Amino acid sequence: MSAPPTHSSRPAVTEREARQVAEAAREQDWRKPSFAKELFLGRFRLDLIHPHPLPADQDSRRGEEFLAVLREFCETKIDAARIERDAQIPDEVIDGLKELGALGMKIDTKYGGLGLTQVYYNKALALVGSASPAIGALLSAHQSIGVPQPLKMFGTQEQKDRFLPRCARTDISAFLLTEPDVGSDPARLATSAVPEGDDYVLDGVKLWTTNGVVADLLVVMARVPKSEGHKGGITAFVVEAGSEGVTVEHRNAFMGLRGLENGVTRFHRVRVPAANRIGPEGAGLKIALTTLNTGRLSLPAMCVGAGKWCLKIAREWSAAREQWGKPVAFHEAVGAKISFIAATTFALEAVVDLSSQMADEDRNDIRIEAALAKLYGSEMACLMADELVQIRGGRGFETAASLAARGERAVPAEQILRDLRINRIFEGSTEIMHLLIAREAVDAHLSVAGDLIDPDKSLSDKAKAGANAGVFYAKWLPKLVTGPGQLPRSYGEFRHGVDLSGHLRYVERTSRKLARSTFYAMSRWQGRMETKQGFLGRVVDIGAELFAMSAACVRAELLRDQGDHGREAYQLADAFCRQSRIRVEELFGRLWSNTDDLDRKVVKGVMAGTYEWLEQGVVDPSGEGPWIADATPGPSERENVRRPIR
Repeated sequence: MSAPPTHSSRPAVTEREARQVAEAAREQDWRKPSFAKELFLGRFRLDLIHPHPLPADQDSRRGEEFLAVLREFCETKIDAARIERDAQIPDEVIDGLKELGALGMKIDTKYGGLGLTQVYYNKALALVGSASPAIGALLSAHQSIGVPQPLKMFGTQEQKDRFLPRCARTDISAFLLTEPDVGSDPARLATSAVPEGDDYVLDGVKLWTTNGVVADLLVVMARVPKSEGHKGGITAFVVEAGSEGVTVEHRNAFMGLRGLENGVTRFHRVRVPAANRIGPEGAGLKIALTTLNTGRLSLPAMCVGAGKWCLKIAREWSAAREQWGKPVAFHEAVGAKISFIAATTFALEAVVDLSSQMADEDRNDIRIEAALAKLYGSEMACLMADELVQIRGGRGFETAASLAARGERAVPAEQILRDLRINRIFEGSTEIMHLLIAREAVDAHLSVAGDLIDPDKSLSDKAKAGANAGVFYAKWLPKLVTGPGQLPRSYGEFRHGVDLSGHLRYVERTSRKLARSTFYAMSRWQGRMETKQGFLGRVVDIGAELFAMSAACVRAELLRDQGDHGREAYQLADAFCRQSRIRVEELFGRLWSNTDDLDRKVVKGVMAGTYEWLEQGVVDPSGEGPWIADATPGPSERENVRRPIR
């Protein structure tokens, strides 16, 4: 067997250097308040989310008008079974979406877009994603992380004038960051952009390029070498997909989202005008991460749509299917699953709508809220889909096409489970989201005590940090002892038939408990805190539950105040909070009582081959080939399978 290729162009970086790259790209200033950040610090700032913010009347009117048009299109023009069968979205469907203006939902009207708010953009994605998750992914990748969003935030006026009208009506865009050997560690990015006259010359290979197969415009992250007159670093570019030297070498196929136009794209001496660079050299990762702050909300929006569909099917099927003399819904084992789906869907919609409205108002910093929404939505949606499959039994495991062929309703329950599974990986895996959110959650601690636990800092730096930390904690720690959560009449405005005030008191008390736990961990592990990924993940999961409980209660009160299913909303919020509190208590128990240390020992044994005997008795059906494909720069040797929609 030949030796694996050596990627000589790939930077060799240490763990510390990789962390420094990620830290440099992170937004480090907090110029606006953040409900979730305060929650992790033990400060339950209900005033930041209650009363629930609302969109302006004209925004609601414009949004509802588009949703009505989009619904008709989804019901009459989208054949979800055909997309699943052919593993491709028909050209005429994409053309129809272009005519509706769906490519420009988030683009300002002055550039030919619809100018929808984040709230209505997400409602539109939930709607179209329920008709076809592949179409939802196409529209989301185009507008949430493709060319429109980074240009809106960081582009020059000339770039906006050139590209946004195209993106609003005719051109599909894609975002290219990942490489065959680079996922969540961008410090090792190998695609290069070498300055040459008034251009940059791109060379490299990008993997999992959602929309890349059909895209007209690409946002490409590439490394500019440092040289005279060039700061260098990872930089963002707008690249014409039809440029000479751009080759889509492969269209990837997946377990779900079978209509997804995702591929492998190679760049060989592709000339990109300097005018197409977004922001300064070296700002690429910051642009990508900032874009994702609100872009991440699109994914949980589609999870909300999935939850609504799961609830509809669970209700209809569980009423029709009888077992032992009554509908299966009224057997407790099945009923608990239906209750979980209903309550969780209500809470997910509350989280997404609240975060989206805060994004529209731009009064709060929502980077943690959006990340929590993505993390929580992707995890809970998978659980809801799995429960639906279980409720449906054998029919849940059977494909919609097979059900139809033998004369039953073609319910794609198994498909939604497959389609949703990628959301735990898309736009930051659950594991990476845990670390990202945890870093923001402990930011206040690191700001005052970071030098104290940094092994590379001098004694004088540590002494100064110790003094600063002493002042901070002397003021902060006493505030974690008592609060409104211990007063029985607190949050009394949330008592209307069903009493939600107790849940909010629980959130307030638990927020302080979570902050104390984080402080104890910082004191115990200090510089090793960043390696305690199991602990940090549980801290984040507790915060996600507390955020969801808060959002659910605030949404229930909003609906009650508006006279819109208020009584039922209170019931759902109460059910969700009771379910959530059980999960929170379990997570707290696992903060300090877990198998993390033992797991590390077992992993070392597995990797050393100690347990290799355990693998005996099976055959491996995997094919031959390297674990990671060769991504050495150079001319393409494959056919270009790019398929522009025109």
